[in-house]
Amino acid sequence: MTAPVTEDLLRDLTPQVLGALVRRYGRFEGCEDAVQEAVLAATVQWPAEGVPDNPRGWLTTVASRRLIDQVRSDSARREREEQVWASEVTPEEIPDTDDTLVLLFLCCHPTLTAASQIALTLRAVGGLTTAEIARAFLVPEATLAARISRAKQRIKNAGSTFELPGGAEREERLQAVLHVLYLIFNEGYTASSGAELDRVDLATEAIRLTRMVHAQLPDDGEVAGLLALMLLTHSRREARTTADGDLVPLDEQDRTKWDAELIAEGLELTKASLAGPELGPYRLQAAIAATHAVATDPADTDWRQIHALYLVLERIAPNPMVTLNRAVALAEIEGPQAGLAVLATLDADERMAKHHRLLSVRAHLLEIAGDTEGAYENYRLAAKATASIAEQRYLESRARALRGPLPTDF
Repeated sequence: MTAPVTEDLLRDLTPQVLGALVRRYGRFEGCEDAVQEAVLAATVQWPAEGVPDNPRGWLTTVASRRLIDQVRSDSARREREEQVWASEVTPEEIPDTDDTLVLLFLCCHPTLTAASQIALTLRAVGGLTTAEIARAFLVPEATLAARISRAKQRIKNAGSTFELPGGAEREERLQAVLHVLYLIFNEGYTASSGAELDRVDLATEAIRLTRMVHAQLPDDGEVAGLLALMLLTHSRREARTTADGDLVPLDEQDRTKWDAELIAEGLELTKASLAGPELGPYRLQAAIAATHAVATDPADTDWRQIHALYLVLERIAPNPMVTLNRAVALAEIEGPQAGLAVLATLDADERMAKHHRLLSVRAHLLEIAGDTEGAYENYRLAAKATASIAEQRYLESRARALRGPLPTDF
């Protein structure tokens, strides 16, 4: 078995093993540390000696022993040590259940910040190491480790139990899970900072985890919608950058490079999700992505349908980014001035007033409207406002195209 296959196997097994340990012993914090150590041991041992016949049992046994070692080393916890020893599992005693969804709900506990939910989800459910997550988000490993440690302590202090909540709380927690997966994907698809436009590992991991949730909740329309949205969006990845890594806008992309297999799967999921009652935000966004996906040429894009979908989305899930995107769709239908009028409604929103996406869309619409000076200034401001070097390069190139070389203080 090759190393990449081992890595994939470990990522699949990590949440299952962690779920088994937490269900048996409780103590999420200690179990999570123990599973991480077992996974690290497997990454060293399996490529050299081969994958054991029962890899899940192997990981569970090693993690259980690590947990016992942790308890042994703490004299103040000697009573729990005895309890752990008394209930030590063997591979044959492992319950044949998959607690991945329970783990996701635990990692997206409402007492945690979104940043902590993301970090804990990627480590406990995604099987990524602290170093891998830190590299993905461009933060020091020590900072990320402290964030994960605080998150586990918060969950412990909240007295959380390892079970799926019921009723309205279950639905609320599921929405938190989907939001975390959505944020992970968005950061992977368009990185908020750094030299690269995207972070493929994060995007693919978000898709993998969402597939996992969809497998456990196949009848949930919003889960299917989120997976469809990710697949349809991810299908454009190869066409989004030049060979030098520069951004290629949607209307200039070579659509033959779009991934037809991902599009087919995304369209099928979108169709199935829209058949359910009470449209939610992820299904609507999937429908918008599907409308783009079926247009073989930018001129064939059904902007009226896209604008109508954004109107519905704006009504059920108000968000300035939705309004921003609706402005783009409206401009395609009625011209740039109509879009600029919608953008003006966002100027008083503190979340958007200096956001580089508002500035860049305004610059684009001003350029189409013939206001070269206004477009130039907004491209400059947008380039200064983003921490993404790839986006900076693109916005700077747009400004240069309007007025020649930029001043040295740009």
